[in-house]
Amino acid sequence: MGVLVFDDMKMLDLSGPAEVFSEANRFGADYRLTVVSVSGAPVRTSIGLRVPVDTDAASVSEPDTLLVVGGDLLPGFPVDPDLSTAAKRLAERAGRVASICTGAFILAAAGLLDGKRVTTHWQHTTLLARGYPSMRVEPDAIFVKDGTTYTSAGVTAGIDLALALVEEDHGPDLARGVARSLVVFMQRSGGQSQFSASLQGPAPRTPVLRLVQDLVQADPSADHSLDSLAAGVRVSPRHLTRMFRAELDTTPMKYVELIRFDRAKALLDSGHTATEAASLSGFPSYESLRRAFVRHLGVSPTRYQHRFATTRPASRPERDIEEKA
Repeated sequence: MGVLVFDDMKMLDLSGPAEVFSEANRFGADYRLTVVSVSGAPVRTSIGLRVPVDTDAASVSEPDTLLVVGGDLLPGFPVDPDLSTAAKRLAERAGRVASICTGAFILAAAGLLDGKRVTTHWQHTTLLARGYPSMRVEPDAIFVKDGTTYTSAGVTAGIDLALALVEEDHGPDLARGVARSLVVFMQRSGGQSQFSASLQGPAPRTPVLRLVQDLVQADPSADHSLDSLAAGVRVSPRHLTRMFRAELDTTPMKYVELIRFDRAKALLDSGHTATEAASLSGFPSYESLRRAFVRHLGVSPTRYQHRFATTRPASRPERDIEEKA
C-alpha cells in the first residue's frame, strides 16, 4: 500500500489509517505501508513534525492501494503539478485509490475523480464542487466509494475509511476486532452524516437562543416545553417564539425535536435499541421517535440502525416494536 505524503500534510490523515492497518496485521492481515513523497525527501507535517519517507513516487512499482492524505492548504491554493502528476502515475498502477479529507483535491487535480461521486471535509465540499464540476460531491458523507475509488471526509473519517477497506479485504469479524482494539466504533458507514443535524445550520447568535440550545443539549430528556424553556431564559413564550422565527426560521419545539433526534441517532449508533433511544433522548414514545426519523431521514429508527450498522459488535436481540408497513 502506497501512501502519498507532502509538506504541510495533516498528521492524523497518515497516522490514523496507518494505526488501523498496523492493528489489522495483529489480527492476521498483511498490510505493508510504503510512505512516498514526490522526490523521496522527508516531509513536514501540519504540527511541525518531520516524517521520513520510504521512497520517491517514481520508484513505487504497483501498489495494491494508493492512499492520498490531505492538508489544510490544499483547498485554498492550486495543487502542485508535481504532486498531482505523481498521484496520477501511482493511481494508474494501483488496484484502488483512496483519499483522506482534502486529499480529494489532489485526486481531482489529477483528473482521477472525473464523473465520480466523491466527498471531502464538509467545510470544503462547495469549493471542491465549484472547482471540479464534473464530479458529484456528496457533502454529508463519511466516505464515498465509486468503483475502485474512495474519498473520505475530514481527518478522523480516514479511520472510518481504513476500517472499511480492512472489512472489504478481510471481512467484518477482523475489522470488528481492529475497531474494538482501537476503541473506535464501526457503525459510521459511508452514508452517514459527517456531523449532527442540529449543527448543519448556523449556530444561534442571540445569547438567549444559545442558552436554550445549551439547556436542551445538556439534558434532552428533561421537560422542554415552550413554557419551561421561556421560564428558563426569562422571556415570555411569545417572545421566545418570535426570536426563533426571526433568527433560525423555526419554532422552539421543532428545535428541541432536532436536538433530541440527534441524541437518539447517536444512541442508535452506539447500540441502543430504538425504544431505549426514544426514552433516553426525550421522545415520549417509540412512535414519536419513528415519526421524527421518517421526517428527517425518510426511514424508521430500526431501518436506520440496520442500514448503517455494517460491523457493529453483537448486541442483545432487538425487542423494539416492528416498524409499520
